[in-house]
Amino acid sequence: MAQDSSDPTLPSVVASLRGDYQERELILTIVFHPRTSRIGEFAVLALSNASGDNTIGRLAPSFQTANADPANVEGWPLGDPHVSKLALKASYSGPGLQLARYPDSSRCKVNGRELSDVVVLDREQLRTGVPILMGHGVVLLLREESRSTLRINRTRDDTALLGSSDYMNRLRGYISQIASSDLDVLIRGETGTGKELVATAIHSASIRGKAALVSVNMAAIPSSLAPAALFGSARGAYTGADKAGAGYFEQAEGGTLFLDEVGDTPTEIQAQLLRALQQREIQCVGGAIKQVDIRVISATDAPLEDETCDFKAALRHRLSGCEVFLLPLREHPEDIGELLCHFITQAALQAGKSELLPSETGDVKAIAFWAEVFHCFLMYSWPGNIRELANFAQQLVLAQGQGQVLPQPLQSAFWPEGGGKVMPERSACRKMQDIDDNEFVNSLEEARFELALAAKQMGVSRQAVYRRIDNTPDLRIASEVTLDELRVALAEHRGDLAATAWALRVSRVGLGTRLRNSTLTWH
Repeated sequence: MAQDSSDPTLPSVVASLRGDYQERELILTIVFHPRTSRIGEFAVLALSNASGDNTIGRLAPSFQTANADPANVEGWPLGDPHVSKLALKASYSGPGLQLARYPDSSRCKVNGRELSDVVVLDREQLRTGVPILMGHGVVLLLREESRSTLRINRTRDDTALLGSSDYMNRLRGYISQIASSDLDVLIRGETGTGKELVATAIHSASIRGKAALVSVNMAAIPSSLAPAALFGSARGAYTGADKAGAGYFEQAEGGTLFLDEVGDTPTEIQAQLLRALQQREIQCVGGAIKQVDIRVISATDAPLEDETCDFKAALRHRLSGCEVFLLPLREHPEDIGELLCHFITQAALQAGKSELLPSETGDVKAIAFWAEVFHCFLMYSWPGNIRELANFAQQLVLAQGQGQVLPQPLQSAFWPEGGGKVMPERSACRKMQDIDDNEFVNSLEEARFELALAAKQMGVSRQAVYRRIDNTPDLRIASEVTLDELRVALAEHRGDLAATAWALRVSRVGLGTRLRNSTLTWH
């Protein structure tokens, strides 16, 4: 992302992770392989618009790891015995890239459909990513993307920021650069993109890494309690204050303060927060002014520049000594295989199912099942991003018993209309009366009841979604949740706002606003 030169107050360091300026190449990534250690390897298809073709099969092309030295690459072919030596031929032809299946070769699915002869893929499909299922046990992603020469080495034990895509490689590089400074950082991105993980990685790699990292959910702090929660309170400052209390700023002394959901900071507290950030001094409620030595990392999915947002521009600029924009999962689908493999392994260990994923010498049916699972995950659009993927992986693991089974909630998500393409494309201008109750409710659930996202998924206006909810007895918006009901739900979910919102079937963002405008407290 380029810095906006029209606004001289914008931060001087902006970390862009898109890489659109780079030359784009056709990349083939292994999303699933019977030898799961190979998930994430990639091959560059050396095609040109004028001429040239590539064979994709058991013996070609050669795949390399993301850590490989470009000047000394030793690659490995797929090597799966159930994939033909000559399976597909890729070549440019007229309007796009042509994939042709060799006669009598092993089965192949392209974009979720069995390929019998030839398919032509246009530029938009290639930029989005084309899933390919080869034989019964190999899943690939063909995508036009950029690959930089930057290499940030990592080991397979480094699970904090998984992914071998060029995007993730550059993200780890930016984190290393940002961590070496002591600038405040604003992390932007959709819900579920891993903002807290990035904040933790920056803190851990910084000179403050051995000190405290104090995390605060700004959406969950009622405005009446915000000053005491953030800046502390003196003894006797208010009724019941029988001793002094340290606020989050003091608790983070010498370390890092992470302000999550900072876009939902109560309007009444924004001026005090701005002063604390500018002067690095706080005044506790009923007490004296104190200096603090902290680094501030904040995160939000809110559109801070939007006219409808009441977030102060001066506060935004002060928070963003540098900004990091995280891409949604749909914009780096190459990483789905590695992420899913990690989440399945993690959930399986917790459930006592350590041998859940197959080995390359394992049962053929089991390999085929898991290949289909990874293929389904690759076809899905992930409105909830990495958090949703982790949740789906956990549901998948818990459903595995004597045989392999895809749990019903995942089937409903992957095939919302009972079959066909996993996520059917929807019209950008649909009429609400054309959407039946099942699709409406499923869309709300897919979007985790975030109404703007649900409206976008269905191709209708946000106002139409509000009207439909108002006319549906079993649905409601966050502002209609009673405080008593909210108090009970928060207690049941130990203050986890996201889990509370899901249980109440309302928007997490809306619920944060509900809390902010109330006097509700919890511990």
